[in-house]
Parts: sequence; C-alpha cells; structure tokens
Amino acid sequence: MQVEVTFEGDKISSVRMLQQPNHPQTAAAVPKLIEETLQAQSADIDTVSGATITSDGYVTSLQAAIDAKG
Repeated sequence: MQVEVTFEGDKISSVRMLQQPNHPQTAAAVPKLIEETLQAQSADIDTVSGATITSDGYVTSLQAAIDAKG
C-alpha cells in the first residue's frame, strides 16, 4: 500500500492512493481512512473494522509520507 499526501502549508489537504490491494474490504475502507486522516490531520486515526491489515498498511504509508515532508 502506498499513499501520496498533499499539503497546503502544514495542513494535509488531500490523500491519494498510489497502490492498494485489489480487495473489496480495502476498497470499502480507503475512503473512510482518508476522511479520518483529513479530520485528524495526522496518522493517529482509528482502524476500520474488518479491514485491520488494510488500515495498518495505510497508516504506515501515511506516516512515512508525513515524515518525508519533515
């Protein structure tokens, strides 16, 4: 799983999936994860029930993208 994070200043303005597993649970979970990210403005978000592995992979990639910004 790989995400791209766009910032406006220090604020996360968008998150886009670059790579994700082709799985129904992933497809259902990703919009919820992105919405939570935009609300939380961090990688400190809840996992989506039934998509724990997807959620964990998303958070790991999200945190790496945030850390890369510095």
